[in-house]
Parts: sequence; structure tokens; C-alpha cells
Amino acid sequence: MSKNGTRAVKYVYDFTEGNKDLKDLLGGKGANLAEMTNLGLPVPPGFTITTEACKVYLESGKVPDPLRDEVSAHLADLEQAMGRKLGAPTDPLLVSVRSGAKFSMPGMMDTVLNIGLSDTSVAGLAAQAGDERFAWDSYRRLIQMFGKTVLGIDGELFEHELDELRAEQQAKTDTELTAAHLKTLVKRYKKIVKSETGQDFPQDPREQMDLAVKAVFSSWNGDRARLYRRQERIPHDLGTAVNICSMVFGNMGDDSGTGVAFTRDPASGQQGVYGDYLANAQGEDVVAGIRNTVALADLERIDKASYDELLRIMETLENHYKDLCDIEFTIERGKLWMLQTRVGKRTAAAAFRIATQLVDQGLISEAEALQRVTGGQLAQLMFPRFKDGEHTEGVRRIARGLAASPGAASGKAVFDSYTAIKWSRSGEKVILIRRETNPDDLDGMIAAEGILTSRGGKTSHAAVVARGMGKTCVCGAEDLEVDTKRRRLTAPGADGKGTVVVEEGDVVSIDGSTGKVYVGEVPVVPSPVVEYFEGRMHAGADDADELVTAVHRMMAYADRVRRMRVRANADNAEDALRARRFGAQGIGLCRTEHMFLGERRQYVERLILADTPAERDEALKELLPLQKRDFVELFEAMDGLPVTVRLLDPPLHEFLPDITELSVRVALAESRKDPHENELRLLQAVHRLHEQNPMLGLRGVRLGLVIPGLFAMQVRAIAEAAAERSAAKGDPRAEIMIPLVGTVQELELVRDEASRVIAEVESATGTSLGLALGTMIELPRAALTAGEIAEAAEFFSFGTNDLTQTVWGFSRDDVEASFFTAYLEKGIFGVSPFETIDREGVGRLVADAASAGRATRPDLKLGVCGEHGGDPESVRFFHEVGLDYVSCSPFRVPVARLEAARACAATA
Repeated sequence: MSKNGTRAVKYVYDFTEGNKDLKDLLGGKGANLAEMTNLGLPVPPGFTITTEACKVYLESGKVPDPLRDEVSAHLADLEQAMGRKLGAPTDPLLVSVRSGAKFSMPGMMDTVLNIGLSDTSVAGLAAQAGDERFAWDSYRRLIQMFGKTVLGIDGELFEHELDELRAEQQAKTDTELTAAHLKTLVKRYKKIVKSETGQDFPQDPREQMDLAVKAVFSSWNGDRARLYRRQERIPHDLGTAVNICSMVFGNMGDDSGTGVAFTRDPASGQQGVYGDYLANAQGEDVVAGIRNTVALADLERIDKASYDELLRIMETLENHYKDLCDIEFTIERGKLWMLQTRVGKRTAAAAFRIATQLVDQGLISEAEALQRVTGGQLAQLMFPRFKDGEHTEGVRRIARGLAASPGAASGKAVFDSYTAIKWSRSGEKVILIRRETNPDDLDGMIAAEGILTSRGGKTSHAAVVARGMGKTCVCGAEDLEVDTKRRRLTAPGADGKGTVVVEEGDVVSIDGSTGKVYVGEVPVVPSPVVEYFEGRMHAGADDADELVTAVHRMMAYADRVRRMRVRANADNAEDALRARRFGAQGIGLCRTEHMFLGERRQYVERLILADTPAERDEALKELLPLQKRDFVELFEAMDGLPVTVRLLDPPLHEFLPDITELSVRVALAESRKDPHENELRLLQAVHRLHEQNPMLGLRGVRLGLVIPGLFAMQVRAIAEAAAERSAAKGDPRAEIMIPLVGTVQELELVRDEASRVIAEVESATGTSLGLALGTMIELPRAALTAGEIAEAAEFFSFGTNDLTQTVWGFSRDDVEASFFTAYLEKGIFGVSPFETIDREGVGRLVADAASAGRATRPDLKLGVCGEHGGDPESVRFFHEVGLDYVSCSPFRVPVARLEAARACAATA
């Protein structure tokens, strides 16, 4: 308790005090270290500084006052438990200082190992270990990591000195350097620190630790961390915990090493022994991919006792967490230590397979399995995959690496992140090629179609980050010689036809499912998941693809539990039939303006040029049978399911010739003294109807009110088509949607006219059509007056594309080409409001309009037909506010089905 009687804030927790449910406070790493400690697993002793301390530091610029004393108390307990003092000249205790946020952010924040080493304690470490080389190797690692992470020194300066020394000693790897060589390297590193900072490398171990803690706190707001959080939609206000752990060493000789293990394959989901091991190394060597690892299974040959113990621990952790676990471990002279575990990142295919496997094992329920997969992952599984590129003309396989993250990607070769971003923004597809990636490459990895590295294993930075982002990745293609300075790679050619040189800008293709690398663009074929949705692959067949079976099971369960229905945006019978195969339960948006383009544009031009009611009626008469035929085909394709037809809603200029082009044509004709009367009239009409901002001009309901008979013609075509389908024993369920309404008076005028036309068709055909009349809510005023509008509408469909444009006051096409990127980079947008619903602005209007509409008309049907209808996060929002259905493109229908179910389960 504090002096004033309030409970004092606790900023430090021993590993024995926490558990896996305290991720908000202890971060994922600290919470899981505590959980493993409580399970009795071999975890090096240590303690965690909470995220609350980080938040105070980030807000005030200094650590909270009680923190130093709390750290001192826990450090004293640690020293007593270990029987050593931090940085003591003889037998020193060394610690690591590691970041650990609530959500895994691999490589995005900072870590410093070997804290406590100094000019005096390095000799004590050498005596303690009986290995002088090990001690000096540990010291050079501390200076290198501390210099880059804490002191802000360019890491390339240290790498350059290491490369120089290796070259001088003709050493291929670091392990070939002797203790004397490493002493020399330490001197060079210390000179870099003095030159770059004006200060000597700090010799006080407590000063080292305190500075490292502050550096980890600060790394939460580093550029790469902020970029990663925007990409993964992780909140910026969580802060990071700091884990201070007694060091155990994997670089003490051939009986030591470090590795990363997965309880299942994170790429495929298959059960087995997966991971990487690197003898005589520290953990950073594995993640950085600087030295190529061996497969985890090889550890059985190298150290069977440690291997068997590791397998037992992996089984314990997977059964305890009931999920794929990602594990970091170190072996110090035959003793196994667990450094970290977490629920592992996985590919989309692995996510579906693992979810169903765990259900079959009785570890989780189907409801829990549904929360383990996402619509975004399902969308990834629907992308095409490569054909066999080795037999394709103009394509040559040049190498094979590790299949680190599945998918098929082709693009121009680039060798740095800056070029990847620049070319991507120019519309080019690129493949980022590096020897190994590091956190500074994140923005380039985001911009690229895929990532290719010549070093590193399945647990390297490139592999882990690519899997998390759903990017295709091939790692450890050892045969490739990547020259980033000359911007080229050289390959021996896997087909035996000699050396291949790939220059920057050449097209390469990578297959993240097989690890194959090609020169040239490899053709693609549909994914098996799309083949399943199309009905060409059956999940119940004896030879069914395991992934397809897993997807089928999740989709079947999703369809049983979801509340919202899913419709499709489709304008023709072909799209409608595909949508139906993909599980659509109707059409939520048929955009009739798409039926007026191409050859039919001439009829619209005649309508616009009409000088008399008779000419206008003649033009409408020509359009009527064409529209009717469209709707007959659509109603037949969606027989028995609702079809919402939106009346004409284009900016009018889309039907008219370009004003400049038409003016030139008329001017040339006049110069030849051969003007065409129709073109002169058309030019006059174009001038008359020209709008400065067509997006906000003569559109939607306004067009129907200004051009008499236009909407009546469309309504008649819909009604007659429905009557024809009914006469053919079909079951048409048409709904007529009036667009861009801003006031109930507009809606009433069009509704009354439509009702008269429908009554005429019903009388003439003797058919009761039951056509529903509703409106799109796509203007702020419509949302704000939804209660009144509901008096004249039987349904609302939220047009969130235009609603977003009008709420924000910008045109999508214009801003995405101008300032959108800057807004995303500055964090004004975490994600584009056209991609995911803006909950606070657009979303609030949707929620309020839905509530007001149902207050007026309790049975009001509510849907959404903007592109947000297929976005996973947006679908969850629409479920929360009580909409009846979402509508999206046919390809996104399965995604919406899955997310509608996940939303239902999440709010149960």
C-alpha cells in the first residue's frame, strides 16, 4: 500500500507470479514464460517489467519512480537464486533484456543479450565456462546488439567489421574465428561506439540493463513496429513488457545450440517434428538467418537426450494450449532450456487443417475451431497456384529453397525495400530478394508479392513475418548468390543448363508451397478451394484434398450457426450462377447501369437527345425488351432467391462521349463543311449536362425524376420479367431499390410511379408479383432521416462506398492516387475506410439509421451492398448492429459466410 492508503501499482512480476492469461499486463512472452514456469518446465529464472511501466515511460519520457527499486529487489532475488552477481568480475550473472507485447510482433522490437559483460567480467565468464573464445564471442555480440539497439548506431558498421575480419582470416563462418580474433573484433567494435557516440561502451552492468530497458520501451514506437501494427491492425496504445531473464548459452561449443520448434508444421498444418536447430549459436543467429540451420529432426542424432525431452515438452505445451505452439529453446552443454512459447503463426492452409485436427482430437469444439480460422485466410486459399513451370515455354527453374509460406507469386526482381515500395506504387508487381531479411525490410515485404532469400530456415525473420502476412515466401535457397550492391542474383540453374544471372527488373516466380524458384512468369491454375466452391471438387470423395475437406467442414458449420444471410453483387446471369455456387443466398445489388454500356449506349444517347416526349418514349420503348431479357435471365439464375435490382445510378457522363474528343470530331467535320447534325446535337447535350463533380451530380433518384419515364421503363421491365418467370413456373423474388435518396419526398414520388406500373403489369398478366420497394442509404442526410424514409421503404440497403465518400468528403479514385498513402503512413488511417468500415463515422450512421428505420417499421429488412460486405472486420460490425444480410462480389461470398458465423459466435 502507498502512504495515502491506495494500493501501489506493481510494475515487476517474477516468472513464478504470472500466468498465460495476463498478456495485457505481462505481454505474450512474459505471460507464457510464467505459464511454462508454473508447469514445471525448465525456464531460466527471471522477471517481467509490465506494459503499464512502458506506457508511463512513453507518456512522460521517464520510467515510473518505483520501478528502479522494484527491479533492484527482483534482481537481488535472481542473483540469490543463481548464486551469482550481475556482471561480477568472477563468475558473472548475465541477463537478456527482451521485448514482449501482448501480440506477437516478430523482429519488430528490440532485444539485447549478454547484459552484464564488461572488460573485467569477460575474463570471469571465460573462467566460468572454461572457454575463452565463447566469452569474447558473447562480448562482441553484446556490443553489437547494444550499439545498434540502445545507442542507435548503424548496424552495418558492425557487420562491415565482422566481414572484414572474416576476410582477413579467410574464415567462411563466425565459428572459425578464434578467441584472439574476437578480442580484436571487440576492440574494433568499441572504437565504433566511441566514434559514433563520443562515449565509451558502458562498463557498469546495471547501467547497461537500465539503458536496455528504456530502449525496449522506446522500440514500441519505432517506425518498423508502428508499420507492423498498422499492417496487422494491432492497437498502438498497448505498450510492450520487458523480460529480464538469466542467460543460458547455446554458443558454448558443439554440445550447445539453439533452435525454434513447432508442434505442427506452420506451413501445412501436418503433425510431426518441425523446426530449425543451429549448433554452437545464440537464438538471434537462427532468426536472422545468417547461418543456415539443420532440420529439427537432426537434433535426435546430435543430442538424443535433449531431443527426447524437447518432444515431451512440445506435447505438454500443445495439449495445454490446445493449439500449435511455437517454441524457442537453447541447449547449454547438454541441458535443455525453454526460452519462449506462444501460439504459433501459421499459413491459411495450416489454420484450417489444424482447426479440424484439434476438433477430431477432442481438444477443442467446433465453435472454438471457427474462431481459429478467418475470412482473410480463406481468401488467401482462393488465390490461384502455379502450374508446373518446368515445362512452360520461356520459364526456367533455377533453384529450390525451403517452402516457408505457401502461394504463387510472380513479379520483377528487386533487391531492397526502397525499390520494392517505389515500383509497387507505380503498379509493378515485385519479388523482394535478399540474402536474409531483417525488421528494416518490413515495408518492402508488405509492398512485394513475395519474398525470396538465399539464407535462413522456416523460422527465419522472412519466413515468420511472411506467414503472418499471408505472403508467399521461399527461404534458404542456398544455390542463389544474392548481390544486393550490383542488384543481381546468380544461380547455377537447377535444370543443369548452366549459370543464370537475374538482373533487377527481370521477372521471377516463386512457389511457396514447393520452394521452387523460376525465371520468367509461371502460369497459374485455380486453387483446389475454388474448385470446391465451383462444385468441381467434392469434399466427401475418397481422394478428396485434405485442405478442401477441412474448408468444407468449417463452412458447413459456419452455415449452421450464422444469423446474417449472404448475398452477392451481380449484374448478369453468369455472375449470379457463380455466386450461387459459392453459397450466395440471393443478389443484394444488381447495378442496372452496367446493362446500358457497350452497344446499348446508342439507345441512351437517343434518350438524352430526345427533344419531344414522343422521341423519348420511342427510345424507352427500344430499351424495354433489352432490360426485360436481362432480368428474365437473372431471375432464372437466382430462382427462389431474392434479387435486389437497383434502378439506374451512374454519373450521367458515363453514357456520353468525352467532351474534348467529341468537340474535336465536330470541329474537323465543320472544317470539311460536312457537319453531322446528330453529333452537333450530341455536343450541345454534352455541354448542357456537363458536371464539375459528376459523383455529386445528376445521379440515382435525381436522374429518374429529371428524365420522365426512365425509372418507369425499368420497373416495367422488372415486373414483366417476374411475371414471365412466374408463368414458366419459376419463383422470382424481385426487390426494386431506388438509389441516392436524400429525402423521403424523392422516394415517395418514385415509389408511387413504380407502384402504378407494377399494378398495371399485374392486371395485364393476372399475376400477383409481390415486388418489394426499398432504397439505398448512401447519403448522410438519408441516414439522419432514416426514420422518415422508412415510412416509404420496405427495406434499406446501405451503400457504404458512396456513404464513405460523402461522410469523408472525398472521391475514392482521386484520394487513393494522391494523399491516401501519406495518411496511412502517418497513422491517420490505420486502414483505408474503403476497405474496412469506419466504425466511428460511417458505422455510426449505419447503426443509427438501422435503429431509426426499425423504430418506424419494425419489419424493415436491412442489408449492405457496398464492398465492405465482403470485408471480415466490417461483416462483424454489420452483425453487431443487427443487419439481416451483407452483399459482396461473388468471389468474396465464402469469406462473408465464414465471417458472419464467426461474428455470431463471438457475440454469443
